[in-house]
Amino acid sequence: MELMKQIYEMAKNDMKNIVLPEGEEERNLKAAGEIKKNSLANIILVGNSEKIREKAKGLDVDISGIRIEDPNSSVNLSKYVNEFYELRKNKGMTIEKADKIVRDPMYFATMMLKMGDADGMVSGAIHTTGDLLRPGLQIVKTAPGISLVSSFFIMHVPNCDYGDGGMLVFSDCAVNPNPTAEELASIAISTAETAKNICHMEPKVAMLSFSTMGSADHELVQKVRKATELAKQMRPDLNIDGELQLDAAIVQKVADQKAPGSSVAGKANVLIFPDLQSGNIGYKLVQRFARAEAIGPVCQGFAKPINDLSRGCSAEDIVNVVAITAVQAQAQK
Repeated sequence: MELMKQIYEMAKNDMKNIVLPEGEEERNLKAAGEIKKNSLANIILVGNSEKIREKAKGLDVDISGIRIEDPNSSVNLSKYVNEFYELRKNKGMTIEKADKIVRDPMYFATMMLKMGDADGMVSGAIHTTGDLLRPGLQIVKTAPGISLVSSFFIMHVPNCDYGDGGMLVFSDCAVNPNPTAEELASIAISTAETAKNICHMEPKVAMLSFSTMGSADHELVQKVRKATELAKQMRPDLNIDGELQLDAAIVQKVADQKAPGSSVAGKANVLIFPDLQSGNIGYKLVQRFARAEAIGPVCQGFAKPINDLSRGCSAEDIVNVVAITAVQAQAQK
């Protein structure tokens, strides 16, 4: 996909330090070798240094020059333990508990991010999404003005005029089951920033519903309507409109009839789904029926870039997510 080539070039132009807490895992090691070979990022592998080097040798992967951090012997361990204790002492944390927790590679890597020793983190090949989100929310937390972490997919539909030449950003399709109006507004703002920073789009954000501009009235529609109002109040500089049915959001002829005068209707390139069911179904329908390429899910909303992987991911998937994470880090200068 042309977009990934662009993301690779962006990552190369300003290489960031990306930490992989699953440093002993085979796919992560293969990915680290490819990332080094293509100069996409400065990788930091977390784990037992002897095991990492032995596995890399067995896989014939060149990790020479790649930094390895062993939580149990790191010179930064005490610094991270003390900082984690300070962050969590009001929750009953003790130094002894902190020392045990921070030795976990997931927590150690997240502390690296918090303390500025890494610019982004990618995990999930052998850990669950909860394993990733828990330390992320405890330590890094959400970005200013953003109330929750969400996800996005970059969808590229071949031979299609919708969106930006067939490219659209979908959210939230992987994290939040039933966001409130306030949370939906936060998701819309995060996704608009993603469209600008990752896809270099001028975001036109459609808040999707089964109603267009009051054509139906229901509590589900009211939630989307309220979310639209809140998002506009929070970020009047962004082009957000709703509520819009999908056809009114992306088809100009339909938009002219259903939402005349809207600056988004008929032109939307960012689609905000009202809940996880519709978002998950929507991206998979487009992926399968339109044979679209789907990049994601990628996390957004953290104060620093943290991204999840599928446990069925390939080494190539890890390379792609690391490149996206690096570009997200560039945008957070």
